Amino acid sequence: METVRCAWPANHKLAIEYHDNEWGVPVHDDHKHFEFLVLDAFQAGLSWNTILNKRENFRRALDNFDFEKIALYGEDKVQELMNDAGIIRNQLKIRATISNAAAFIKIREEFGSFDAFIWQFTGGKPLVNNYNVLGEIPAKTPQSDAMSKALLKRGFRFVGSTICYAYMQAAGMVNDHVTGCFRHKLLKELV
Repeated sequence: METVRCAWPANHKLAIEYHDNEWGVPVHDDHKHFEFLVLDAFQAGLSWNTILNKRENFRRALDNFDFEKIALYGEDKVQELMNDAGIIRNQLKIRATISNAAAFIKIREEFGSFDAFIWQFTGGKPLVNNYNVLGEIPAKTPQSDAMSKALLKRGFRFVGSTICYAYMQAAGMVNDHVTGCFRHKLLKELV
């Protein structure tokens, strides 16, 4: 019997692995939160498959998404990253990653963890949606609007509502697997 899953991974091997094992699984680890924030920011204007193809290169180039190290990056590191063909060489996104790391650390200092701060936008648990087809899934929601506004106020960049909603999907703050997908029920049981 063939596995029924969401349509968006299509036949892309990395996308299928990501969909089947990570997308929509509730995240409570700050390092994973930061990784998803970085990847979703770099994805803006590009396909998710492009990001997945470069994910390991991002891990290498960005010290395994270590926000403590990234917050200390200087101009030499910015130029090194701009010359790294293995990642997306967008200077605005690179610089935003560095300043976002510093803002991320400030939130951790204030709330004890980024996790404690970010889950407030869904009341501390995943929101389970029941969409039947990909076209029903919104690009943003009132929750992602509120998250974007709060992150921007705290100095984050590349955190518009659409990016925040993609992040919420990745971090399992919302379950947007379509109802016919085998992951929808499995993740719904985690709530």
